[in-house]
Amino acid sequence: MEHKRIEETAQKLRALQRTTLVPQTDYSGFRTRAERMTERLIDALFPNYAADRTDCESALSEASELLIACLERVLHNEGKADAAHQALLDALVQVRSALELDLLAAYRGDPAARGLDEIVLCYPAFWAIAAYRLAHVLYCEQVPLLPRMMTEFAHARTGIDIHPGATIGEGFFIDHGTGVVIGETTTIGSDVKIYQHVTLGAKSFDVGEDGTPVKGIKRHPDIGDRVVIYAGATVLGGQTRIGNDCIIGGSVWLTHSVEAGKMVLARTAVTDSTMKRDIMQASPLDSAML
Repeated sequence: MEHKRIEETAQKLRALQRTTLVPQTDYSGFRTRAERMTERLIDALFPNYAADRTDCESALSEASELLIACLERVLHNEGKADAAHQALLDALVQVRSALELDLLAAYRGDPAARGLDEIVLCYPAFWAIAAYRLAHVLYCEQVPLLPRMMTEFAHARTGIDIHPGATIGEGFFIDHGTGVVIGETTTIGSDVKIYQHVTLGAKSFDVGEDGTPVKGIKRHPDIGDRVVIYAGATVLGGQTRIGNDCIIGGSVWLTHSVEAGKMVLARTAVTDSTMKRDIMQASPLDSAML
């Protein structure tokens, strides 16, 4: 009886699958390969910190085989798959160098960090940034689906959501990291530091005739060099520009551009006289009050 119920339910589900809006492409096993590939690429970059004892060549060899399989699945063109595969291999040295600068930024930016080993092994942001930098290479090669799967794997693992289309400069540090969201068309300069629950997002969406958001337009902000964005801040809009050396205070809701060298504080952050006095003493920057 139980087997009959299962068979009847399976038949109903198969009937739904034939009429559903969801494409019927066979992606069985694809997620597992994409996630393993991401892990092994990071292992190849930092083999001394891999979960299991390995060396760069063996980790890279496994990652390469998985990458080819994933690319062939999403590109359906051997030439394009080979080109994207080669592009990522060629970029690995540059990615490793960029991650070294991210490591140094974390060490210099966090007084709790006692060494680079601690950052690699303990800081979720470093893993998320590594996955992003790898995925961004494939995104720039116009590989569909796979780059997003890589960063969503990092998102699930770390709580940090970086779209592979974002452009992020060197020396990037996310302190704590939980709840950070960085949208697809965001650009971030060099030596930027952000804290937990920061959102760099879209202010609104242009909608097409079918009622769905228009794709491929600039929706997210541009962040200059040496900017610090404190916990809970939200910066929105494709026309929003945060100039070099700005400080964006905690819990700020920002939808307009800010000139270089300004400090932006939420009103509630300066209602306490002691806090206001401390802020004024701590920084020579001007305050741009919301």
